[in-house]
Amino acid sequence: MRELRVGDSVFVESYKHDGSVHRVWSKALVIDVTKDCYVVVTDHTWVVEADQRRWLTKEPAICFYYKKKWFNVISMVRRSGIYYYCNIASPSIYDGEAIKNIDYDLDVKVFPDGEYLLLDQNEFNYHCNLMHYSDEIRDRCLQAQNELIAMVKDKKDPFNFAYTNDYIMKYFELLYDEKNDEEKK
Repeated sequence: MRELRVGDSVFVESYKHDGSVHRVWSKALVIDVTKDCYVVVTDHTWVVEADQRRWLTKEPAICFYYKKKWFNVISMVRRSGIYYYCNIASPSIYDGEAIKNIDYDLDVKVFPDGEYLLLDQNEFNYHCNLMHYSDEIRDRCLQAQNELIAMVKDKKDPFNFAYTNDYIMKYFELLYDEKNDEEKK
């Protein structure tokens, strides 16, 4: 299986603990691959929900899919600042087909000023019982939520403007290079 490389286009697939599809992003542009993370951009990308609803993302989002951490971070680039939507999820894998993870319901929404909201605790509790999350899974999810909150408070990567802005600039450079390559043809 070929590894992901900068400039590749890839699907992103999120599942639930029972193996059912949660959400699929139809296209993400790989802008970095490190030993710890896949960094991709979705920009006006079709998203398909489990109930088959479809919607188009409205702005560029720098997405950090961690290989060992129990969360992922979507940094939405808007005129009013960078908003972060963090999903508690299994570590992400690339299987030659898509970047994949299991969504565990809990979310953290972070605003440009650093304020944050904890979301979906009731959904997490419901699915813990319905899908029989093990004690280990529950503990990992709650630890990941606490780790995220600490990172937000300490403005650790990716929760600082300079870090995310570097990736935004890298994305625009890739687009510019791609456009120039097309014009040369």
